[in-house]
Amino acid sequence: MKLVIIGGVAGGAASAARARRLSEDAEIILFERGEYISFANCGLPYCVGGEIKNRSMLLVATPQLFRQRFRIDVRLKSLVTSINRERKTVSVTGPDGGAYEESYDKLIISTGAEPARPPIPGIDSPQILSLRTIPDMDRIIEAIEKKNARKALVIGGGFIGLEMVENLKRRGLEVAVIEMLDQVMPPFDHEMAALIRNELENNNIAVWLNERVNAFEDTGGGVRVALQSGRTIDVDFVLLATGVVPEGELAGKSGLRMGIRGSIVVDDRMKTSDPDIYAVGDAVQVFRFADGSSTLIPLAGPAAKEARVAVNTIFGIDTRFRGVQGSSICRVFGITAACTGLNEKTLRSLAQPYGKVYVHPANHAGYYPGAYQMTLKVLYNKNTGVVLGAQCIGPDGIDKRIDVISMAIQAKMTIRDLSEAELCYAPPFGSSKDPVNFAGYVAVNDEDGVMPLTHWDQLDERNPDDFILLDTRTSMEYNGGHAPGAVNIPVDAIRNRLDELEPYRDREILIYCATGVRSHVAGCILKHHGFRAANISGGYRTYCQFHPKACTGETKIQELQESFCGTPRQ
Repeated sequence: MKLVIIGGVAGGAASAARARRLSEDAEIILFERGEYISFANCGLPYCVGGEIKNRSMLLVATPQLFRQRFRIDVRLKSLVTSINRERKTVSVTGPDGGAYEESYDKLIISTGAEPARPPIPGIDSPQILSLRTIPDMDRIIEAIEKKNARKALVIGGGFIGLEMVENLKRRGLEVAVIEMLDQVMPPFDHEMAALIRNELENNNIAVWLNERVNAFEDTGGGVRVALQSGRTIDVDFVLLATGVVPEGELAGKSGLRMGIRGSIVVDDRMKTSDPDIYAVGDAVQVFRFADGSSTLIPLAGPAAKEARVAVNTIFGIDTRFRGVQGSSICRVFGITAACTGLNEKTLRSLAQPYGKVYVHPANHAGYYPGAYQMTLKVLYNKNTGVVLGAQCIGPDGIDKRIDVISMAIQAKMTIRDLSEAELCYAPPFGSSKDPVNFAGYVAVNDEDGVMPLTHWDQLDERNPDDFILLDTRTSMEYNGGHAPGAVNIPVDAIRNRLDELEPYRDREILIYCATGVRSHVAGCILKHHGFRAANISGGYRTYCQFHPKACTGETKIQELQESFCGTPRQ
């Protein structure tokens, strides 16, 4: 067996190592067009920021290791230019510029993805940088250290963009971010992403949403950015983080079946339309575990799993890829944001019936020092109760909850299973009722009719004469801010003030408190006294996620934007 692999990093390197573990006799050749066979590209932002101080730590495996330990023929700076499927050969341009052909029995394509570069005038300026490889990282560090940059603009509010915002700020730069959508972090739903934007602004990061770049102008050592809104911004450099595009050109030229945005179509064994050619990693079109729909997920975890499936199949082990969930996590200054499975936007587009809950529990026992409140959103199939997705944001304990729910999704567990899950508990680590349990309890109470739920984003669709809003917080909390039109009766006074609600017997009473706990108690009391009541999931805290301007105002947002634009470049 002669196995040829095109591309290193996560998919290609994992394929090569797995192949050697399965066969000592196979001839394995790995072509990598760059000078690094396997590096931790997820660690690049943290090396820019100085948290990873030794860049050699990013080198996951060296060519020497692959040659000595795995006896793999590693050929760096070797570009595969074409595939001849009839002759089963690849054409290669070597480091010296010479061209030659190499035959294969089986071929794995792991060409990855490249940073998207929109067709914006001036985008070829040397001051427009991106981050995908170690040389990219070196150029950014050079701009900071040798060119004494002090002001940078990040275009794109996704994972890489926000990681770079934090790490450029860590290096002492003044940083702002521009996002063409109406939210940062597109994998999150809009109201959850509002928490991330708030954290950015709390760290003096100017954020522009619904904004586009019209042009870049090289100013000789810097760059002037012209925005669609008419504003111009002068910075030392721009970090372009507008996503990635699958590098499927090689596969496309060879006649393989292609998919979304030029990606390579594969089956659940990672086999392409050619039975002797497989593809893995960011270059391939994959399917979602939850519903089977096609998507692109440029993540290292799925790439490694795809590599294992492809190599197992090649060497006769029956293995199938079971799809992606998009489980992702990002630190943004003092908070962590993580998600898994389908978000609400996707569920709407799929016209799938779904339910949702918001809870805001502490990361561990409230009486133990260092307890922090988190925000957890869980989505589930309204007909079956099967968990479909989750998003969680807060200072601590976020990864644990999303990982638990990720496994629940893989096992096709239900909200009832979440309520019954037995998870580790000691005061420093959790609570006897974990946040995962809480989300299950709230959803099950709704499904069982114990306490119906409604949501802030559903109120606009209803006739205001059909319901009243009841705020069950203290009068001090109420006076500090409340939903428009809400009546305030603190939960502990409900039983003694039922007469005030008598005029509303013909309406539904929609109840909220700070997070949903006190309003649940109030709702139970009202139900037992014959009122129609529903708890607004997540309480006033979730209201502020849906209406951040109403809760925090726009003054700080405008001040940050004006400050960033008004700092002249020396």
